[in-house]
Amino acid sequence: MGGLREMAAPFVVPSPSGVAIRTRLKGLTTADEKILRLVGDLLGSLASRDLKARCAAGLEHDSERWAVRKRTLTQESSSRWAGAITKATHDQWALARRGQLAHVQSLEAGIETITHRLSRPVGESGTKQAPGGYRSTREWHAKRRRLCVLEDRLQAVRADREVGVVRVVRGGKRLLNTRHHLQEAQVTEEQWRTRWRAGRRFLAADGESGKRFGNETVTPGGEVSLKLPAPLAHLANAPHGRYVLAAKVSFAHRGEQWADRVAANRAVAYRIHEDTVRGRWYLTASWTIPPVQTVPLEAARAGGLIGLDTNADHLAAWRLDAHGNPCGDPRRFFYALDGPASCRDAQVRHALIRLLHWAARHGLTIAIEDLDFDTEKTREKHGRRKRFRKLISGMPVSKLRARLVSMAAELGITIVAVDPAYTSKWGAQHWHKPLTSTKRATTRHDAASVAIGRRALGHRIRRRTAPPRTHQSDGCGHRTAQAGRGARGREERRPRIPGPRTRSDGAGCGVKPADQCAQHRSGHTAEHGFWQQSSLPLSL
Repeated sequence: MGGLREMAAPFVVPSPSGVAIRTRLKGLTTADEKILRLVGDLLGSLASRDLKARCAAGLEHDSERWAVRKRTLTQESSSRWAGAITKATHDQWALARRGQLAHVQSLEAGIETITHRLSRPVGESGTKQAPGGYRSTREWHAKRRRLCVLEDRLQAVRADREVGVVRVVRGGKRLLNTRHHLQEAQVTEEQWRTRWRAGRRFLAADGESGKRFGNETVTPGGEVSLKLPAPLAHLANAPHGRYVLAAKVSFAHRGEQWADRVAANRAVAYRIHEDTVRGRWYLTASWTIPPVQTVPLEAARAGGLIGLDTNADHLAAWRLDAHGNPCGDPRRFFYALDGPASCRDAQVRHALIRLLHWAARHGLTIAIEDLDFDTEKTREKHGRRKRFRKLISGMPVSKLRARLVSMAAELGITIVAVDPAYTSKWGAQHWHKPLTSTKRATTRHDAASVAIGRRALGHRIRRRTAPPRTHQSDGCGHRTAQAGRGARGREERRPRIPGPRTRSDGAGCGVKPADQCAQHRSGHTAEHGFWQQSSLPLSL
């Protein structure tokens, strides 16, 4: 477990492949809300039944069984609703499989850590590369029991994965567990039941290129209509079994792009959901976008970049030139992660907007860490450091990166991701003290941003060691941290600079130092030359 791990090479982050925009359904009547709930509950029950069938099939599922499921749902709804339900079911089952694999890897990492610490003597100190033994015999026995629990869990999860068994809860496992802790959540049973029903509804329609408006749910004028399932077809208020809502929608964000796609009959998917806390209904439109050709890494490095360090309460950024030298002063973009999710998202978005505007003004690339804290949050990894585990759990790493990449793509800003290994440690070791002065206070996070930027530029993080002050070729002046590509190497011959190298001439450096006649001294032969002082007083 000793030595440094191999670090991945920097890479340009690809642009997002999809777009999602949301707007509120304003002006709904009581009848409209009733129809939405009836349709959502009916389709939600069909989706639950289809998900059960898909989970029962396991790894033996194939395209033929998929077709059978779709034909069964078509008889009770319609072909378009059946296609949307089966596709959503397949995606949900695949997501559960990926989560199951991540759970297996987490259990394996925990078992490996506990096994190593149990093998060490009690009270042995750990090193930077490997943890030591447990502090006491009591803790050793407790961890020995936990090791047995984790091994049993791992065995059960592996057995389920081999046969393709997954456990999925429509509506969310967290909301399901809230039912048993209503007092702690400060929610009544009726309120929980309302949220539970809203979370299990299904009101989603996939887009289809070539179809009218890309999806007949919303017209270019903002009229929203639904194709009612067969059991509810008698409630239609429009031809062909459709129900038209009284609300008109318009998209403030990316509205022009949406209008262009609808006018060209390009695919747009829609989803309707209810916010039971606010008592509002929302419509979400989404579509895929073609991949944009990324900028080569060398071109992204050409004009320098901005190194960005992500922290729990702010973003630390520093501009670097192409040679890896910090330019100007560090910048910090603060945000607060307290309060509801909407406030947290607004804080992060505001910080990113200021960062991107700064990068756009100077035409710079942004370098970020390719962070993933999923394997760093376990108590087996950090033991009793609960505050640290809570800190890294609260950092919006994945959401912040996804939002940054999406917003940067709109402004044409390139994002470069680097390996996060040792950036904070080496940045503080090599850059914290040199960048701190009486007029500038530098933090460890600022130093880490410099380390991130240098790694993205392909330079070593550590500064080049300067020679002794009396041996510096520039006369004890400013010493750059990184030489340019055209600079001479330290072993090459330096060009001779004429003239004195210091402010005053040293011994033997004057005019004709060996000719004493050039020295105008008293009693020297130089006084008997062509110029002599007259013996007459100056007053005459």
